[in-house]
Amino acid sequence: MAKLKPAVHEGDHQQGNPLAPVVLVEYGDYQCPHCGKAYPVVKRLQEEFGDQLKFVFRNFPLSKIHPEAFLAAMSTEAAAKQNVFWEMHDLIFENQESLSPQAMILFAGQLNLNAAQFLKDLENEELKNKIEADFMSGMRSGVNGTPSFFINGEKFEGPAVHITLKNAILTAMDQ
Repeated sequence: MAKLKPAVHEGDHQQGNPLAPVVLVEYGDYQCPHCGKAYPVVKRLQEEFGDQLKFVFRNFPLSKIHPEAFLAAMSTEAAAKQNVFWEMHDLIFENQESLSPQAMILFAGQLNLNAAQFLKDLENEELKNKIEADFMSGMRSGVNGTPSFFINGEKFEGPAVHITLKNAILTAMDQ
């Protein structure tokens, strides 16, 4: 079974209890329709498991088939520089059908980001490198499509639907 490489670290975007017994990692693409369908599933799992689940999102933009995916990833990373990664992450997934450069600027405005800083950060090499590092870690971990999930470091093989992910999380809690 494929293992997560590298393990979750402080450079990752994390939500939930840092000491949760179960860590769910998603490699996702903001323009991927399957990731869009998995988004509310993850939200529901976070509600159901509460402090028992930590969620980590890593960028895996499939730019050849999703032309706005890299820009969307850059937008979340630029938002992270202003401490609103998760808000931008959610806004993009909730408006997935209308991704464009103009939409990213609108989203930044909705989140009251410093517009000049946001635009500057969209060109930030360090942020591009972070996205590329996420992508390469996905490749090393056996990711071959999005969304790809890992539960406590083990690749989850199955559909990103509520019941299968929930059962896999429950199994991980029992181990």
